[in-house]
Parts: sequence; structure tokens; C-alpha cells
Amino acid sequence: MQVDVFEATLQKTGEWLRDIREALGWETDQRAYVALRAVLHALRDRLPAIEATHLGAQLPMLIRGFYYEGWSPLETPVKFHRDEFLMFIAAHFRNDPEIQVTSIVRTVLDVVAARTNPSLVEKISGLLPKDFADLLPAAISR
Repeated sequence: MQVDVFEATLQKTGEWLRDIREALGWETDQRAYVALRAVLHALRDRLPAIEATHLGAQLPMLIRGFYYEGWSPLETPVKFHRDEFLMFIAAHFRNDPEIQVTSIVRTVLDVVAARTNPSLVEKISGLLPKDFADLLPAAISR
């Protein structure tokens, strides 16, 4: 017996990963998963808990699961700067010398913006420091 909700979340998650993989020219969904997870965790930890929760509510069920994995809302937001944000993500690719972290962040945030509520993404963007502007989706960067 198949449960439609699980099939639906697998399909939606696959679409997100495909979008990231294709935009970055990668061969496998594994790298796209690592990129999505790293960027979402860095963003989640940088946001106030209420906005992080609102973002989580917009994610497909499977992505929402790994988004919340390991989260300590009482310890957020973590006030790290742009370079620290990028280093957090780069640490997930330490064995991958070809990685371009800013491209990864831009791509993942573009996919998040395209597949969630645009007004929420705009609000979240407004909560980030101004030096994050070049990482934000073009439609909402300040």
C-alpha cells in the first residue's frame, strides 16, 4: 500500500533537488541535498525563531524534516556575519575543491524563493544584514 502524502513529498523534494543540481551543473542529487541542507540550516540559525518557523512551514514535508533536524530555537538567532555564514556552508563541502559557495547559496535561495511564499522570502531577506544582499534572489535583493 502506498501513501500518497509520502509520494507527494518525495516528488516535491526531488523537484527541489533537480532544480539545484541542474542550476549548478552537478551530476547527482546527493550534492544538491548537501547544498540545500547546509544553506537551510545556516539560514534557519541566522533567523529569529518565529521567521525560521514560518519558513519551515513552507517547505515540503521531507525537506521540513531535515530543516528542523538538530535545531535549538532557544539558541537562535546566531548573529554570524556573511563570511561566517559562507564558511558554515563551505564546511559541508570540505572534500570538494571545485565548490563555489556563493553560487550554492544563490542557487538554493533562488529555489526557495521560487517554491515558497515570495512575501515570506522578502521578509526574511529584510532580516539579514545588508552584506548578504548579493546572495539573495535577484527579485528581492536590496
